[in-house]
Amino acid sequence: MPASDPTMPRPPAPPGPKAPGSSNEVAAFLDKVARMPAVRAASARPGRLVFAVDATASRQPAWDRACALTGEMFIATRDLGGLAVSLAYWRGYLEFAATPFLTDGLELARRMSTVTCLGGQTQILRALRFALAETQQEKVGALVLVGDAVEEDVDALCQAAGELGLRGTPVFCFHEGGNAVAGNAFRQVAKVSGGAYAPFDSSAAETLRELLRAVAVFAAGGRGALARLGGPAAARIAGQLPAPGRSR
Repeated sequence: MPASDPTMPRPPAPPGPKAPGSSNEVAAFLDKVARMPAVRAASARPGRLVFAVDATASRQPAWDRACALTGEMFIATRDLGGLAVSLAYWRGYLEFAATPFLTDGLELARRMSTVTCLGGQTQILRALRFALAETQQEKVGALVLVGDAVEEDVDALCQAAGELGLRGTPVFCFHEGGNAVAGNAFRQVAKVSGGAYAPFDSSAAETLRELLRAVAVFAAGGRGALARLGGPAAARIAGQLPAPGRSR
């Protein structure tokens, strides 16, 4: 065979397998967020975000971790006009609740600390419809879904997620654990809404912290704010923002 030409570029090596919640997965998620159209320009008015968390029985350890991380979303957005978060959750027998939009991280954490997880089926559709009703009243910059299971009709979920996407409210699905059925459903919900999907390991609090901070900043200030977000994750994606006017 003829010798290869050393001046020719080599083809890229095939990607190796990725573990759920790996740094590559997080980087890919953050890159997807960075390429999305800006939700809003930074202003004195806080960005609005619905934070929907599964509070069924299997979720207590993850719920406790999320409680500890909620304040960081507010800290990350304080120079962008702040953040207003509505905590939504489902648990038990058809129980669904949502707080008003709160601008105090301590108050949000206090309310989360009073919730005890109870066994029951998922109610993701109610969370999607709640976000839809809210954004029809006043713009919601993003919906975050955190869970480990999907026990509902995926077509109905995608219909509601698509309506959110039409109104410019992307859904960011943070999937804990390796349930393949749930992962497939979360991916579809994220895709049809114009959002993004990211798995994370139940022990990876740092991964969840990066994801929540990134979406909070996006909801408060759009892509430009993400580019200014401190830390290695923001630096990694800042140089990958598309030129103005280009589609993602």
